[in-house]
Amino acid sequence: MKRRDFVKVGAVGSTAILIESCNQKPTKDIQKTNTLIKSKKIQAISTWNFGVDANKVALIELKNNGTALNAIEKGLNTTESDASNSSVGLGGMPDENGLVTLDACIMDHEYNCGSVSFLQNIENPISVARKVMETTPHVMLSGKGAYDFAIKNGFNHKDLITKESFQKWLEWKASKEQKYPEINHENHDTIAMITIDKYGHIAAGCTTSGWAYKLHGRVGDSPIIGAGVYVDPEVGAACATGLGEAVIKICGTHTVVEQMRNGLSPSDACKVAVERIKKSNKDLSGLQVGFIAMNIEGKHGAHSMYSGFEYAHEDEKESKLIKSPYDFEWE
Repeated sequence: MKRRDFVKVGAVGSTAILIESCNQKPTKDIQKTNTLIKSKKIQAISTWNFGVDANKVALIELKNNGTALNAIEKGLNTTESDASNSSVGLGGMPDENGLVTLDACIMDHEYNCGSVSFLQNIENPISVARKVMETTPHVMLSGKGAYDFAIKNGFNHKDLITKESFQKWLEWKASKEQKYPEINHENHDTIAMITIDKYGHIAAGCTTSGWAYKLHGRVGDSPIIGAGVYVDPEVGAACATGLGEAVIKICGTHTVVEQMRNGLSPSDACKVAVERIKKSNKDLSGLQVGFIAMNIEGKHGAHSMYSGFEYAHEDEKESKLIKSPYDFEWE
C-alpha cells in the first residue's frame, strides 16, 4: 500500500472511530448515578465517638428547617469548643513548639468551599472557613493571613492550649525518643461531618488540630478540598480522618466520591480509597486512615486501614455508633 493510500485509509478509520465514540452511550454505572434520587431524610454522620454529640447539635438545626451547611458549622463548633477533646480546637494537642495550630474546611451542595490552615488562637476554625467561602473570592487562607481575617470579621483571640495538653507536651518534649502518637481508637484525630437537609442538599466539613507534636508549619489533609472533604451534589460526599499525608497522596475524598459516581456503595467506595493508600505507602505500620461517605440517596458507609475506627450516625429515629469495616487489626 502506498503511503498516500495508507494516510487516506487512516483518516477514514479515524473519522469512523470518532463518530462511533461520539455515538456511544454512557456506561451503566454512570447512568445509574444519574438516576439517583436525592434523599430529603435529614441525617448526619461524623467521625469517631465524639461525633455523637456533634450530630445531636446538627440534628437540632436540621429539625428546625436549617440547611445542611448550617448543621455542619454548628455541629462541628460543638467539638471545637470542647476543651476535653484534644484533637480539635480548644484543648487541641500542640505542635513541636507547644503551639496549637488548626486546619478546617467546609463545602456545600453548589461546589462552594472555604478553608483555613495553620490558624492559631481562634477557637472555631470551621466558622472562619465558612466566612472565607461566603465573603471572599478565595478558597483557602493560611497562617497569619487567616488569623488577621478572622479578627477583622469579629472572631476573638483565644489561648487554645489547656493545662492538660500543655503538660502532655512537656512530657513529650522531655522524652528521649519524642515519638509521634499513633492515631487509633484511644487517640482520635479529625472530626469530619456530612449532613443532608430536608431540601435534599448535602454538605460536609472537617476541623482538626492535626497530628500531635507535628513539625511547626505542618498542614495535613483536613483543609484541602478533595483530600479531607469533598462534595459533589450529583453524587454525594466523603470525609477523611487519620494520617493526612497518606490521604493527600491519593486525593482521598475525591477518590471516594468518584467511586460512588461509578456505582459503588459508600462503604465500597471508601474501601477503594484505603486500597490505594496501601499501594502508595510501603510502610503501613501504624498508618491509620478512615473514610466516611454518604450518597445523595442518604446511604452511608465507611472503611479504615486498621480496627478501632467508628463513626456516628443520627437521623430523626435514632442515634448510634457504627464500627467501620477495616483491613488490619492493631497489634
